[in-house]
Amino acid sequence: MILKKTKTSKMVIAQVLPALRQGGVERGTIEIAAALQKEGIENYVISSGGVMVEELTQLGVEHIQLPIQTKNPFKIWQNVKLLEAVFKEKKITLVHVRSRAPAWSVKFACRRLNIPFIATFHGFYKLNPRWLKKPYNRVMTEGQVVIAGSRFMKKHIIENYGVAPQKVRCIPRGADMEKFNRKNISKEDLTRLIKKYDIPQNKPVVVLVGRLSRIKGHFLLLDAIRQMKNQNFTLLFIGGNPKGTYEDKLQTALRQLPSSVDFRMFALSSDQMPLGYALADVCVQPTLMPETFGRTMVEAQAVGSVVVAAAHGGALELIKEGTGFLFKPGDVTSLATRLDEVLSLSQAERKKIGERAQKAAREEYSIQKMCDRTIALYREILELNV
Repeated sequence: MILKKTKTSKMVIAQVLPALRQGGVERGTIEIAAALQKEGIENYVISSGGVMVEELTQLGVEHIQLPIQTKNPFKIWQNVKLLEAVFKEKKITLVHVRSRAPAWSVKFACRRLNIPFIATFHGFYKLNPRWLKKPYNRVMTEGQVVIAGSRFMKKHIIENYGVAPQKVRCIPRGADMEKFNRKNISKEDLTRLIKKYDIPQNKPVVVLVGRLSRIKGHFLLLDAIRQMKNQNFTLLFIGGNPKGTYEDKLQTALRQLPSSVDFRMFALSSDQMPLGYALADVCVQPTLMPETFGRTMVEAQAVGSVVVAAAHGGALELIKEGTGFLFKPGDVTSLATRLDEVLSLSQAERKKIGERAQKAAREEYSIQKMCDRTIALYREILELNV
């Protein structure tokens, strides 16, 4: 890819994603929209809608609703014309797409109008069957730049899609360091939450934050607890969006835990999540599949909780020696050993680890840094012409 400098274009950004329901992709989109709005940069978000549209409205960012979530090839092609009309009307100069199906529509609409687009790999897409999935996924690499959420993801993109290293930019996601600051967490709200769920205060609290999905590793953690020497703690599963009978199976398994393990399972709104992390002496992330980044780990670190995570994906970059603990992915015994090790530490020792993790997270993984890097990339692309 040969780039040459040209006159800077006016920046009018469109972010495109399937929907604006709760999730990391959606949250990152809102954060970039807010940062652009703060800098006075005209920007739009295009999706099929969802509960988070209201947040855009409050920011003063226009949401444009299109059936962009579809995976139907015929409708994807129809969306090309719809996007083309929007891009023309709003005088869009750069498009940032965050999912594969919309990326196909974006690709052809941008090609027709000679508008650059970039794409963010938010997760690991299945590669099999390779004759189908790999060509389908590859659209995410066909813009001017590909954004990877971690060095691990950058390596994955380069190795599996043959993308030139200089075309892949690593921009880790960020956490709101003020929101997830223990000093800013209301003690009164924390006390109310403790009372609401009758959370014991005389023993450590182990928390798993994540939606109710098999890949989040709930059952792996339960199997590890049965092997642990220290079974005197409170276990909290904080998350939502159960799929099928998963929640029922989880409730059954929780009731089979040793009687010394208290457990609670509940969901919190995004505004309440700092309280959830503040409850934790230990925050466990036993994901069965490597994650691009691992935002919940950074949020826990920002609050000062000790993180124990599976040693794959973004966790390898987020947790360094002295800032948390890693265990062999999918290994029940390895997780049990690590949790026993962490719970054997004194409160003072766990606090020191949490403080080191907090310092590292603040230096590298703030929302501000993520937004600054992304907007700088937008400006760079608008100053370059293939």
